[in-house]
Amino acid sequence: MIRFENVSKVYPDGFQAVKDLNFEIQEGEFLVLIGPSGCGKTTTMKMINRLEPHTAGSITLHGQDIKKANPVELRRSIGYVIQQTGLFPHYTLEQNVGLVPDLKGWDKAKKKQRVYELLDMVGLDPEIYASRYPKELSGGQQQRVGVARALAADPEVILMDEPFGALDPITRQQLQDQLLLLHQKLKKTIVFVTHDMDEALKMGDRIAVMKSGTMLQLDSPEKLLREPAHGFVEEFIGKKRVYQNPAFIPVTEVMKTNVATVLPKRSPLRAVTNMRQRKTDTLLVVDEHDVLLGLVSAYDLQFNIDAVSTVEEIITPVQVTLPVTATAKDALIAAKDAPFGIIPVVDKHQRLKGIVTRGTLISTFASHWAGKGDEE
Repeated sequence: MIRFENVSKVYPDGFQAVKDLNFEIQEGEFLVLIGPSGCGKTTTMKMINRLEPHTAGSITLHGQDIKKANPVELRRSIGYVIQQTGLFPHYTLEQNVGLVPDLKGWDKAKKKQRVYELLDMVGLDPEIYASRYPKELSGGQQQRVGVARALAADPEVILMDEPFGALDPITRQQLQDQLLLLHQKLKKTIVFVTHDMDEALKMGDRIAVMKSGTMLQLDSPEKLLREPAHGFVEEFIGKKRVYQNPAFIPVTEVMKTNVATVLPKRSPLRAVTNMRQRKTDTLLVVDEHDVLLGLVSAYDLQFNIDAVSTVEEIITPVQVTLPVTATAKDALIAAKDAPFGIIPVVDKHQRLKGIVTRGTLISTFASHWAGKGDEE
């Protein structure tokens, strides 16, 4: 939808803010630009609506060179939200939200319907708030109005320049959640600038990490965390941040593969011996193809050691398993429902690949959450 080809930005004093950018933003994508101050992220975003004209290369929107577009019409067709909202203090909220539709010549009835719809969409009852002025609102409410104004003319693209940066953490989280819901509902293409990596990981379909005017990596949050392509990217993310986001950690990275197992035809005595050798109180029962059949506990073996001839007679079904495609977050959720504290990990054929235990989860995350290991 939006394509950057060999795009650079050089100011009259010779400073090169952006260097040879090549990337594409897909229709309906939520793209986050992030990096330290002065990295070129805001300049990159502003070049899309020509608030900052690029000095080399080309930027196209739906295949059309934006340099050939009327800059005023281009900006009216692209939603724009900034950190301090930019609301006109002498305009009511209805007038602020309806500004672009008014400039585009919408009739009064259509404009009012759209304004009321959007105020309601961002959680501000239009019957109460439409006639109010910005000074009568909290910072979070003003930011909601800023988002509504950006959506007013139903643009395909919305640019957001650190829109929640000045808000308190609770309000910021609420607005992040609301924006994600709006994006899911409206499918707008959003380019979002932030300096906060936690915000980027939460919001972005993809994240572009920038430094000194160059784009070092553009990837999904999962790939960015697991496979940083540059030392600066790893440093900027923070080496321990992945452990603060267990949804991005494959369960295969936290599971034990050296699992204590037993075949179903083994005798209880042999199973107890195996248990003692492996220093465990539970064995997983698998067939000759490693297909998971169930489990047996030390208590069941000892209680039935003289009453049964094979382990299969006292197998307990496994109530909770995880697929190999699961995440550590899935394991953390499943752990509370796992008898004996063991969660088998199986492939699509139910073959046992490993186990996750409450102990391994605690030890894996506690060491990082407690501040051990490498510094961020």
